[in-house]
Amino acid sequence: MNKEGYPVKTYGRPAKRYCQTLKISENPELIERYKACHSKENQWKEIREGIREVGILEMEIYILGNTLFMIVDTVEDFEWDTAMARLATLPRQAEWEAFVAEFQGCDPNAPSDQKWQLMERMFYLYD
Repeated sequence: MNKEGYPVKTYGRPAKRYCQTLKISENPELIERYKACHSKENQWKEIREGIREVGILEMEIYILGNTLFMIVDTVEDFEWDTAMARLATLPRQAEWEAFVAEFQGCDPNAPSDQKWQLMERMFYLYD
């Protein structure tokens, strides 16, 4: 648990943010394997490149138990459906989705946007 907080990037241009959630297996061994495959050492290069190619500036995943929370920062003119459709066609993306389906408990043929659920912002600390 990091009680020091995490740095937040600035992009030098307008950006927007999406938040998503996903429940994964409750099996502690599978959770540890899922975390390991997302580590810097084990990330698939093609997946990182594809994420950036569709206009995603930053992506973070947080975990509590078996609940995942993803933050996705994008370019201002990002169109979610268009980008997710394109992402699904990029090299190794379908292979990655099939691989992580074991941990996510879902259809191995499902693209990312059919597994992760977009969340609605209900609070914002306005100036």
